Amino acid sequence: MAGTRALDRPTIERPDLTVESHVDVVPATAALLIVDMQNDFVDPKGSLSVASAAATVPPIARLRDLAHAHGMLVVYTQDWHGKDDPEFAIWGRHAVGGTWGAEIVPALAPGSRDLVVRKPRYDGFYGTALEHELRWRSIGTLIITGTVSNICVLHTAASAALRWFRVIVPVDAVSALTEFDQWAALRQISFLYRGMLVRSDGISVEVFASAGRTMGPQREPKRGSSIGG
Repeated sequence: MAGTRALDRPTIERPDLTVESHVDVVPATAALLIVDMQNDFVDPKGSLSVASAAATVPPIARLRDLAHAHGMLVVYTQDWHGKDDPEFAIWGRHAVGGTWGAEIVPALAPGSRDLVVRKPRYDGFYGTALEHELRWRSIGTLIITGTVSNICVLHTAASAALRWFRVIVPVDAVSALTEFDQWAALRQISFLYRGMLVRSDGISVEVFASAGRTMGPQREPKRGSSIGG
């Protein structure tokens, strides 16, 4: 019977991450994506609680308020599983549809014009209408926040980049289970997918572009309305 053993742990030189000091976005063609900020991942009582996730709530809330103030689209992804989801064999039961654990944390509750996209796996684009909702609004830039950095944030950022969206990740608005996982995710996003790293307070909107925006007809979903699931 084959056994297992840990790999040797060589000394690895960790490359630096480049974090931009300032990034401007055009609100008419940008969206804030808030990934899986749900009770099971953020609340200490959640089944897969990420200890550092709570600290990201204030910067995400500030970005959400900035987006709302300038008419920028805000999209939430919501991990959403059936009671016998095969993913539970990997992570245990979490984010079961209709339960407290699957709800978005109250401090980041979606507004009446925000979109909520329910997703079955890590990638926010997989099996959802996310790309459709972004394309018909002519969105080209995604500011991606949330948890978990090296799981759902990374896979969603990767999927966005492979679709040629411009990806921006505020480093203080994403969280992971370990420091290594956080660094590894940011490294992959910036190096492999050419995402831009910045702090949340370094993101601003182009005021003239915002002031001149013409708001066309848009659907106004009810609070907490969801796409998919």
